[in-house]
Amino acid sequence: MPGTRRRDATRVRLWRWRRNPLRRRSDRVEAWIVLLTCVLAVLGGAVAGLVAAGAADGALAAQRARAQAVPAVLTERAPKSPQATTDGSGSDTVWATVRWTTPGGSTQTGRTEVEPAAEAGTRVTVWTDRSGELVDAPLSPTESMFQAAVTGLLAGAGAGGAVWAAGRLARVRLDRRRLAEWDREWERVGPQWRKRMTG
Repeated sequence: MPGTRRRDATRVRLWRWRRNPLRRRSDRVEAWIVLLTCVLAVLGGAVAGLVAAGAADGALAAQRARAQAVPAVLTERAPKSPQATTDGSGSDTVWATVRWTTPGGSTQTGRTEVEPAAEAGTRVTVWTDRSGELVDAPLSPTESMFQAAVTGLLAGAGAGGAVWAAGRLARVRLDRRRLAEWDREWERVGPQWRKRMTG
C-alpha cells in the first residue's frame, strides 16, 4: 500500500504533464512555469552564489595584498581600561597614538588600537597601505574564506528567492486569468444548466 500511495502522489504532482481531456492550455503553461522556476532558481542561485563568493574572495585577497604590517612605537601611555562603544558593546583594546616609518622613510603618527595600560615606547604592529597610511588589519585567509562563503550563500539564496517569487507571481496571474475564463464559460453554460435542473 505505501508504494501505491507514493505512485498516486507522483501522479497528482505530475498531472499537468499527462494527457488528459480536461487539461487546458493554461495548465500546460503553468507546468512549464513550475519547471522553469525550479530549474532557474537552483541554477541561478548556484551561479549567483559562486560569482558573489568569488568576487568577495577576490576583493578580500586584494585588501590583504595592499595592507602590510609595519612596526610602530607608542608615543604615549595607553589608557588603563577600554571604553564602551556607542552601541554598548565593550572592547579588549584602547586607542593610543603610535609612530611609524613609511616605506619612503618619513615618520608618521596616528591613532590605533593597542593593549590597555601599555607604556610609552612599547613596540606594536600597525597595518598601512603602500603610501604608509594606517588601514584596518585585513582578514586572515580563513576569515576571508568564511566571509566569501557567507556572501555566496546569501547571494545564492537571494537570487533563488527572486526567481521563485517571479514564478509565483506568474502563477498568480495565470490563476486570475483562468478564473476569468471559468467565469466567462459559466456565463455561457450556466443558464443551460439551470434549465436542465429546473426542467
